[in-house]
Amino acid sequence: MWEQPETEAQEWVQQAKAFYQAVGKDVAMAEFSHNGMFVQDQLYIYVLSSAGKMLAHGINDKFVGIDFSGVKDSNGKAFIKEILDLANSKGSGWVEYIWYHPRRKLALPKMAYFEKIDDVIICSAVYKEEA
Repeated sequence: MWEQPETEAQEWVQQAKAFYQAVGKDVAMAEFSHNGMFVQDQLYIYVLSSAGKMLAHGINDKFVGIDFSGVKDSNGKAFIKEILDLANSKGSGWVEYIWYHPRRKLALPKMAYFEKIDDVIICSAVYKEEA
């Protein structure tokens, strides 16, 4: 893994975006799902439509096809809506939120980096503190 968690998420999204551009949408969505090459430990890619539908998810195929636009974090923050708004207006950015950490069994601060390409938003997120 890289030194800073924020760098991990940003580089992971940029690699996924380059892959998407090289192979096309259909092949990329298949690879981003099903524990493909874009899953490394707790770092993975997920892809949203510009309206908030989950198009690919690196670790949970059951999320694919579900509208995530109303999903909120542990504190009630509509962080997916914030990702959608920023991606659709600026093209890329960061959103902070609180999410359950499966190993530590706690709700902890997490940061998502995302970039919009065509009609999809490629995302990855990291916990701000890893212990």
